[in-house]
Amino acid sequence: MTHHRSNRRTFLKQSSAIASGAAAPWLWTRRLHASEPASERLRIGCIGVGGRGTLVGNTACGLGEKVACADVDRQRAERFAGGKCTTYSDYRELLDRKDIDVVTVGTPDHWHTRIVIDAVKAGKDVYSEKPLTLTIDEGKKLCQAVKQTGRVVQVGTQQRSSAQFLMAIAVAQSGRLGKTLTATCYIGSGPTGGPFPTTDPPPHLDWDVWLGQCPQVPYTPQRCHGSFRWWLEYSGGKLTDWGAHHLDIAQWALGYDQSGPVEIEGRGQYPMIPDDCDPVDFLAGKTRIPNGFNTATQFEVTLTFANGSRMVATHGPGNGIMIEGEKGRIYVNRSRLSGKPIEELTKADRDRLGEQTVRLYKGKPIDPFGVTTDAANTGRDLATVEHMRNLFACVKDRSQPVSDVFTHHRSVSSCHLCNIGMLLGRKLRWDPAKEDFVGDEQASALVARPQRPPYTIEA
Repeated sequence: MTHHRSNRRTFLKQSSAIASGAAAPWLWTRRLHASEPASERLRIGCIGVGGRGTLVGNTACGLGEKVACADVDRQRAERFAGGKCTTYSDYRELLDRKDIDVVTVGTPDHWHTRIVIDAVKAGKDVYSEKPLTLTIDEGKKLCQAVKQTGRVVQVGTQQRSSAQFLMAIAVAQSGRLGKTLTATCYIGSGPTGGPFPTTDPPPHLDWDVWLGQCPQVPYTPQRCHGSFRWWLEYSGGKLTDWGAHHLDIAQWALGYDQSGPVEIEGRGQYPMIPDDCDPVDFLAGKTRIPNGFNTATQFEVTLTFANGSRMVATHGPGNGIMIEGEKGRIYVNRSRLSGKPIEELTKADRDRLGEQTVRLYKGKPIDPFGVTTDAANTGRDLATVEHMRNLFACVKDRSQPVSDVFTHHRSVSSCHLCNIGMLLGRKLRWDPAKEDFVGDEQASALVARPQRPPYTIEA
């Protein structure tokens, strides 16, 4: 069964009804059976079913039952459904179904926060792709909504379900590397491209809804689908792509997964952004720049924490995390964990560190000395499978998953801070308790962005 069609007019009509107090149930109701046992086979709805959305959707459906999917690209929805589930253009119709327990969110980044907030308000538990937010302010609203509803939300930073990363964190937190640490995250260079020509959107894609909260611009194929992350309007480039993975692990290893840095300093290259462009006006849609990829291509940013430890995000070389201190260093990526401190571990050391990885994984089953290789090496994304299993276990016992929204908000805020620091090109001071910049109005203006109605986000 197929349901068509969402567009700006219907979205605005429903939003107006909400404002007048006639809100649809998907916005204001909340299931009251959060503490009741989940069914043996959870029923799954998948929102955003492109490349990565298809992978996480199918992973969830492999553990549950596929019921429905939604995508503003009708072809993608129909391909994912394969005639075996109901398709929707408007994700809110999917959320309005009472027979769906868990939703996956695999949309472009700028839609994650709005959909997850709507989902938890509708009483659903959620697996959402990273980064969960487009701005720091969105993270605050999302944490508030999840706390109020008590729903279980797992963020798709699946390295948290990968044994070698957990062991690297355990080693770093054990003091074996030293007291004051530096974690360098190698996340690769961003691409260049454009300016690109504009054209009419294909008939199977609702371009206005795809844009959502972001400024209205003509359709460009390169803005959409797989390359959306190279536009600051919709994502944060490499910093919120690979950075959302590696900075998350590094900040956890440094012991600041519940807080943040106090200082940001770095530089980035933005070939498509003119030197005289005010980033506040650009991201608000007031200033137009050439129609091409505009995220940082090469960069190095240092975030300093209150205890003197540092986290560095850089474009290269390679891909992984180096954690080092006065006593030694280790290197970890998706295929290995190495370094002299690892080689010198005794059996007693391994036992103690193994117990710590279980604590880091919040008591759920994990092999502390396994190596969860990535899809490039195995043909399967094993970490994502384990990550989804972690969510399902937490849905059943109503506990916090390993990648909860609260710690993710802190780590992805660091990714956003990197981008803000590079765009402004100066050293910035950050108050992690107030979650605002110190003495810098222009930087503070980038903590949030104007949102295009009717796609605004409310907690």
